[in-house]
Amino acid sequence: MAVEAALVTPLLLLLLMGIIEMSLMMRDTVSTNSSVRTGARSASAAAGAGPGTCQASANPPPCTPASAPAVAQVAADAIQRAGSAMPKDSISWILVYSANPDGYPLPAGNKSTSCSTKCVKYVWDKGLNKFRYSSGSWSSASINACVNDSGRESVGVILQAQHKWLTGFFGNGITLQERSVMQFEPLPNESCKPGTANPHA
Repeated sequence: MAVEAALVTPLLLLLLMGIIEMSLMMRDTVSTNSSVRTGARSASAAAGAGPGTCQASANPPPCTPASAPAVAQVAADAIQRAGSAMPKDSISWILVYSANPDGYPLPAGNKSTSCSTKCVKYVWDKGLNKFRYSSGSWSSASINACVNDSGRESVGVILQAQHKWLTGFFGNGITLQERSVMQFEPLPNESCKPGTANPHA
């Protein structure tokens, strides 16, 4: 019996650890998916939020500069406030962007997370306990949120996170990445199109 127990116990422990590890990975996968949907939903309702604003001071707080839209900060803040079970410092970055027809960052035809126009990146700042602006630009005045307009834009959110294995039996961890895209909710006709005297300029 002792010999049988010695042979079976390690296998049972490995199976138990595998179940625990897969459960935690599924938790983070669901959290990542829920977070990007929360961010995209909040951003889609904020087309008219205007440019980012920074408090003028010698040591300004982390903020989104005027060269990027406040809608990007809205998305990052929504993800921060979401009651996710995944630790925020597991999130490598958040990308908020104007989506092409395939749901990826511009230009048309791009199917990767790389972008050069109309996209803003945020990273988690552990010391500040907040997502802060990292890079990118996107003029808020260029956002088209006109109903029934073929040029009406969609906003996308991509979140990349690192899931670390608890036991180390399966390596150090894996990269999780989720994406969500939603069309901007329409603004009033007199303020919805780029170039008009709109409140989001």
